[in-house]
Amino acid sequence: MRARLRDTQALAAGSAINGVLAYVFFVLATRALGASSAAPVSVLWTYWSFAAAALTFPLQHWIARSVVAHASEGAVHDALPRVAAAVGAAAVVAGGLAWLGRDSLFHRTDVWFPLLVVWVTLGSGFVGVVRGGLSARHRFSSVAWALIAENALRCLAATVLIFVGAHASLSFGICLAIGSLVGLLWPTSFRFSSEGSGREYDSPLAFLGAAAGGQLVGQAILTGGPVLLALSGGSAAEVTALFAALALFRAPYTLALGLVSQLTGRLTALVVDRDGNSLRRVRVAVLGSTGVLVLIAVAVGAVVGPWVLPLVFGENVQIDTLPSTLVAIGSALALANLVTTVSIMAQSRSHAMARAWILSSLAAAAAFVVISDGALTRTCWTFLTAEAVAFAALAFEELRGSAKLMRPA
Repeated sequence: MRARLRDTQALAAGSAINGVLAYVFFVLATRALGASSAAPVSVLWTYWSFAAAALTFPLQHWIARSVVAHASEGAVHDALPRVAAAVGAAAVVAGGLAWLGRDSLFHRTDVWFPLLVVWVTLGSGFVGVVRGGLSARHRFSSVAWALIAENALRCLAATVLIFVGAHASLSFGICLAIGSLVGLLWPTSFRFSSEGSGREYDSPLAFLGAAAGGQLVGQAILTGGPVLLALSGGSAAEVTALFAALALFRAPYTLALGLVSQLTGRLTALVVDRDGNSLRRVRVAVLGSTGVLVLIAVAVGAVVGPWVLPLVFGENVQIDTLPSTLVAIGSALALANLVTTVSIMAQSRSHAMARAWILSSLAAAAAFVVISDGALTRTCWTFLTAEAVAFAALAFEELRGSAKLMRPA
């Protein structure tokens, strides 16, 4: 118990420091380059968040689950060449698309930022393997340090650039890309034992493909509100306010991304053991905690949000009570969805996760069409609808998967 508590504390601290360092890097780049010159770095940063969702998260939890489920590293050892080839192919495709759209995306005609897109894609996959290897071996303190080191390296490199007077957006783009190199500090994390090799295992690419698709949709819903608001006629001030509100209320979610590193192995062990009673207790705890979180979100969103946003982001960043409350509730549900997603992945049912997020996106599209409030309020309702439908769909899929596990073989 003491070891688990120590690991949990390390992961919490690592996630929190990692989040702070991410903002520090972006502040350093923006202040050094100015708003216009920092635009290509902002686009690369946005792409990195999607690459992390599509590659880092699924790979980390697939490795952690596979090692526990098969009681060996053989499945990962056998599948890794195919997985690496798939990540490489994704990097080439992403880089090619970035090159075709380089003028619109980066306002440059050279090849350097598209090459950084390739690097960020490969790096996101590499980081997922590193964190997965560490998690599978219960080295959660090392996972925490890996979280911190990635953005610490970026901040250190950016600080050096500022100190030497370098003010090229490409230099700061390279700073962002090199963060993945910290995985080399744990060389054994991406080397897997061949013990258990040669057996028949489920297709890793099918699992990872569905997980990546579901995570991409979920990430788009979680972070895409400002883009949707801008496209639907929201003012610049409203877009900034929504971005700030999402960043503020997403803080617990960002923290939980690191904490769930412990959860995959534990839930997978319960699934392998067909421990229905323990799985039921976890489900009840998640549902009960979600109810409490939503009540807290209502209070925080209505009372604290409109007051804190101007205090943190500047007096010009204002948001009314209703949009603030809607974003707070949606962010609370996003946190519950993260935990339920890990539960479904522990069941090796990533296709069910993808199905839930597709249903969520369809419900969000319908809500956006039907709701006729102002642009900001309508966008916030759309966000809440997406997270609420995802919560219901994911909870149903998790229950359905648990019921299948409990049936006699």
